[in-house]
Amino acid sequence: MDQLLEQARTVWEGEIDFEGQKLAELLTYAILSISGVVAFFAGYFTQNIYNTLYTGLGGTALTFLLVVPPWPFYNQHPQPWLPPKTGRQAWQGVSIEVDGKKVS
Repeated sequence: MDQLLEQARTVWEGEIDFEGQKLAELLTYAILSISGVVAFFAGYFTQNIYNTLYTGLGGTALTFLLVVPPWPFYNQHPQPWLPPKTGRQAWQGVSIEVDGKKVS
């Protein structure tokens, strides 16, 4: 049961990496642009504004379904995080200056 809950938590956390963000942005622009052009021509050739609206809304819904959920292919290149430093090790080599005066 814990394994199932962990898988569900992983899906709903929404973790995507930087490459996944770039891919999501590219998909957004591409799908919305293509659906806009298709919607325009669908309405122009049929001379019906409803065809334009429905085609545009369909493209928007498709974009929403592909981009908004955190699909696993958006997290194929995760960045490793540095381990946290504690105690004196965390402040070793750090100098803080305030108004030109060294504080630590």
